[in-house]
Amino acid sequence: MKIVVARLDEFGPGERRIVEAGRRSIGVFRVGDDFYAINNYCPHMGGPLCRGRTKPWVTSQGPGEYTTAGEDALLACPWHGWEYDLATGQSFLGPGEPSVRTYSVSVEGGQEPPVAEPRGGRQPGPYVAETFPVHVEDAYVVVDTNPRPAAVPAARGGAQ
Repeated sequence: MKIVVARLDEFGPGERRIVEAGRRSIGVFRVGDDFYAINNYCPHMGGPLCRGRTKPWVTSQGPGEYTTAGEDALLACPWHGWEYDLATGQSFLGPGEPSVRTYSVSVEGGQEPPVAEPRGGRQPGPYVAETFPVHVEDAYVVVDTNPRPAAVPAARGGAQ
């Protein structure tokens, strides 16, 4: 299933949206020009994960030294501060801790609507309503909730 989140021009860098689709609650984050979608449920104790703060990766070469790398890529649950990678859903609180489900996000342009097929064996009548072509020209941010292949997390340098 695909979920339209927002028009691209209405979803600025650094913003987040939480969308509901059936029983799913999904947080969609725009980090620079990249989009990430992650389940709004913290595996630790079920907190509203996507309401938490985001921050960049922090690396250290030794005590008292640290640098931040890039834009906000980590999400911390507002209940207990458990951190997850927005791109992979990986937890950083110890080996074996569960990750959060992530979803594919794309920016899609408008598409022509499908031509309706006759339903239920009905035959078209003798009257035809006037129709007009429809064109959608805006770009939209779309979350795809279909399972995606497991990604191998990229190695990060330094201590976390």
